[in-house]
Amino acid sequence: MSQITWLGPQDSFPNPLLESDPDPSVPGLIAVSERIYPGQLSQAYQLGIFPWYSDNQPVLWWSPDPRMVLKPTEFKCSDSLKKNIRLFCQDVHSQIVVDDDFGAVIRACATSARKDQDGTWITHEIMDAYTALHEGGHAHSIAVTEGGQIIGGLYCVSFGSMIFGESMFSRKPGASKIALAALSAWSLQNEIVMIDCQQETSHLHSLGAAPISRREFLEQLQISLNQTKIELSWTFDKTMLTHWL
Repeated sequence: MSQITWLGPQDSFPNPLLESDPDPSVPGLIAVSERIYPGQLSQAYQLGIFPWYSDNQPVLWWSPDPRMVLKPTEFKCSDSLKKNIRLFCQDVHSQIVVDDDFGAVIRACATSARKDQDGTWITHEIMDAYTALHEGGHAHSIAVTEGGQIIGGLYCVSFGSMIFGESMFSRKPGASKIALAALSAWSLQNEIVMIDCQQETSHLHSLGAAPISRREFLEQLQISLNQTKIELSWTFDKTMLTHWL
């Protein structure tokens, strides 16, 4: 059994496509670091690795097997969600706003109460690291607004033509689903093959996400990273939601 790698500021991640989990008793844990060092998050995502840890832990870096993904072609738009989308599109005071206030969206994700969950993995360090990714053009926010107020949304990461979903929140029932429906419709228009959802949950299952093997995910990631000719425009609005009606 290999030992889990402690990464320093200049160290590279083990490649999960080429190497097995270092400790089978902790499946998917690839490496550990004292903090998120500059440039480390960008390198991690391009290897299919993401951080997930609590305030009282070192930074834990994961590449789970299986991997939960949402293929935009398989997004499930329930009758109740279609009703919400229809009402949302008819309301002139409701909008989808992209990258207008990334900080507000990630803070809302961090502070939203969740069933069966105490605290949050979105620490101040995480917020700072993803804000730096946003400033570099690789992290994006999708906010659902009503009368100029944010009622829900999500933030995600993008490299090449791969989208990595991170966290969602709702201040009004169904608002986060509207944000995901908008992202899925936009992804279809831009020929995005899959949206990474990282870990399996019943909520994601209900929206059409399903697990695939880590190898399949990482192989698709490499294809997506090589599609540099694709220029993704992160300017879209609620008219895209009509795809689901």
